[in-house]
Amino acid sequence: MLDQRRTVIEKVYPQLDGGLHPIKRVVGEYVNITADVFSDGHDVVACSVRYKHENAKKWKEVRMQPTENDAWQASFQIEKQGYYEYKIEGWVDHALNWQHGIERKIDDNQHVASELLEGIEYLKKIKKRATDAEKAYLEGLMVTFKEEVQYLHAVAEARSEKLHDLFAKYPDKFLANESEPLKIYVDRERARFSTWYEFFPRSAAEQSGVHGTFKDCERLLARVARMGFDILYFPPIHPIGEVNRKGKNNTTEAQKGDVGSPWGIGSKHGGHKDIHPELGTVEDFKNVVNKAKELGIEVAMDFALQAAPDHPWVKEHPEWFKWRPDGTVQYAENPPKKYQDILPIYFESKDWKNLWKEMLDTALYWVEECGINVFRVDNPHTKPYYFWGWLIAEVKKKHPDVLFLSEAFTRPKVMHQLAKQGFTQSYTYFTWRNSKHELIEYVEELTKTDQQYFFRPNFWPNTPDINPWALQSGNEATFLFKYFLAATLSSNTGVYGPVYEQMVHEAVPGKEEYQDSEKYQVSHWDWNVENKLSALMTKINHIRKGHASLQQTSNVQFLSVENDELIAYYKFDDSRQDETIMIVNLDPHYNQSGWVQLPLGELGVHQGHQVRVEDLVTGSSYVWDKEWNFIELPPALPFHLFKVHK
Repeated sequence: MLDQRRTVIEKVYPQLDGGLHPIKRVVGEYVNITADVFSDGHDVVACSVRYKHENAKKWKEVRMQPTENDAWQASFQIEKQGYYEYKIEGWVDHALNWQHGIERKIDDNQHVASELLEGIEYLKKIKKRATDAEKAYLEGLMVTFKEEVQYLHAVAEARSEKLHDLFAKYPDKFLANESEPLKIYVDRERARFSTWYEFFPRSAAEQSGVHGTFKDCERLLARVARMGFDILYFPPIHPIGEVNRKGKNNTTEAQKGDVGSPWGIGSKHGGHKDIHPELGTVEDFKNVVNKAKELGIEVAMDFALQAAPDHPWVKEHPEWFKWRPDGTVQYAENPPKKYQDILPIYFESKDWKNLWKEMLDTALYWVEECGINVFRVDNPHTKPYYFWGWLIAEVKKKHPDVLFLSEAFTRPKVMHQLAKQGFTQSYTYFTWRNSKHELIEYVEELTKTDQQYFFRPNFWPNTPDINPWALQSGNEATFLFKYFLAATLSSNTGVYGPVYEQMVHEAVPGKEEYQDSEKYQVSHWDWNVENKLSALMTKINHIRKGHASLQQTSNVQFLSVENDELIAYYKFDDSRQDETIMIVNLDPHYNQSGWVQLPLGELGVHQGHQVRVEDLVTGSSYVWDKEWNFIELPPALPFHLFKVHK
């Protein structure tokens, strides 16, 4: 095919899988674009990033600036939710090429009268688009370029910054080339910055031995808000199956009074669009959602696509489940684990279209009926990836504020694919990252590779499914620094409480599971308990809300510190107006000390320049005037959270 384009556009970045998936951003963030753009010969090349929102008719444009070796960069700010497109446009800029050439000849003391006459042609082209004041200037130049008596003035104007800016403002994009458009998906701010708290509604009662209700949950909302959490996540609130119901501690036979696992959804009382009768009514649930909103809290629902054997779907849509040759139904398994109280959905069903539609209708029901805008999705990796891509896109078409958290502790590529299909946030391996080396390596992977463009991590020290080895000692210092790390390394964080702040740690022997797990029984908590851990969690959560540097994840730089039991890192917001330094003692038993290296270059200060650091947790303040500074941290308070004042 004949093609007269001269500029080559390569390595447009960021892009995912050749543009197959959009990168992710949040309203107000900047998108930094790089590309290699060059042409044959020695002519001046120019290029720009063109971008627009999906609903906009016109493209906006920002000129790219050269860096090195034919590489260019530019950035633009995202203004609203939804899809954006961006592409690179490159061209040989003949006007700037003329100016560059005449400037070199003038520097070589050549007479350029002929070149000035050539320049008039470029002035004529930009005059058509210029303002009245600019036109007057250009018309004056045309006269000046022709008259020998004004030669010195003409030479000065030909190489002037003013003329250069006009050529740049009104480029003649002759034989321009464009890259293929790439996409960005933009979410609301809470996609990037959120603080989750999980508890079981049925354990919310004030009296021991009593099943909690949504009215009990209302009583606890003020506590959740006071602690600085902004998303309250409930495990499934639907009717719980009675057939094959699990007993306490996951026994296969339930005893009289056993309440079963909330993830065994569906019974004679209804299914995924119904509420467990002992929790209350739909109106009771709406009251919780609305009162939470008044306190700045969003209620997140569990979206668990599975069914108990007595779920209405099993009788109404038997084709949505897999049946064995002996006529029994296939229950859930993850060998050697067995989940006799749960039937997996058979997504290879011939009736898959109606199945998909019902799953979508279920999600939309809670969004539209009860105002739910956040879902925590249970085991999404056991359902088809493209199903999730479709469902999430369909929900967001109507309700772009809806966020989806992926609960998939599985292989990295599987977790990544779910994120690419549209999950807003993802659980991570942070739960099992304990040493300095492990933490640095993992956070660098999340923030310095392509993962930063599609995988939004959410750091949880514990979940109802995971009582990690590190917490099973019950050591207070470990609980303290694990929460601090989660809340300051990641801008999205969460805990399962009040188990965490009350330092419940008893485990099933040899397993990372809680003994007497709430997953299988109603627990009773003293919700009025206040301790050092809950006080510091509250303090940290409120500090996060007041400091933009802690409301992003990718803006982290690890600092050198001469002790493997100390980890230090620096965070900043885009404008560098808010900068923080965190230092953590990872040893739960002993004081640890060392010398921490200040990131002088990042801070924009020189050796000897005084930097005041204010510990936002204790209120203490220090003046550092050296690059290396001494730190000592005890297990009793194993971290510093410094606000940097320059």
